[in-house]
Amino acid sequence: MENKDISRLLSEENNHLKKLHQIVEESIKEEKLIIHNLLNPPGETLTQGQKISDKVARFGGSWKFIIMFAVILFVWIIFNSVSGINFDPYPFILMNLILSCVAALQAPIIMMSQNRQEEKDRMQSENDYLINLKAEMQIRSLHQKMDLLLEDQIKTLFESQANQLTILQELSARLEKK
Repeated sequence: MENKDISRLLSEENNHLKKLHQIVEESIKEEKLIIHNLLNPPGETLTQGQKISDKVARFGGSWKFIIMFAVILFVWIIFNSVSGINFDPYPFILMNLILSCVAALQAPIIMMSQNRQEEKDRMQSENDYLINLKAEMQIRSLHQKMDLLLEDQIKTLFESQANQLTILQELSARLEKK
């Protein structure tokens, strides 16, 4: 009778291991696409215009640009106010025209760069989503494994208690016979 119990327990353990292997295989299959997308992001090819717009936006949003622009404006105003050569007298209409042209050209270029940055941010958020999804799938797989292990432990406990009860009944019957 003990050999049958041992082979039954071994058979149950093998079934239990098969279930665990199946859970692992399913989680690996589910994660395969996510891992592929994370390891092989689409390459970014920049046109010459995009490279220029990034450089203009980087320079136009720097302290170097602001300080240089302020110095140029200050020199322009001082030169036209103090020197005898007044190519742009006091209301500085030419300077205002140049400032308007710079702003009119710089704004769309910066917008192009911001649109590209927005696209990069969107792709990064998609990657973050895929990473979170992968973590969720791993957690789900761990929960399945834990549930399976707990189920098996409870089953083993009940069987052990039933065997103990049977032994106690046999012992009780032997004691009553004596």
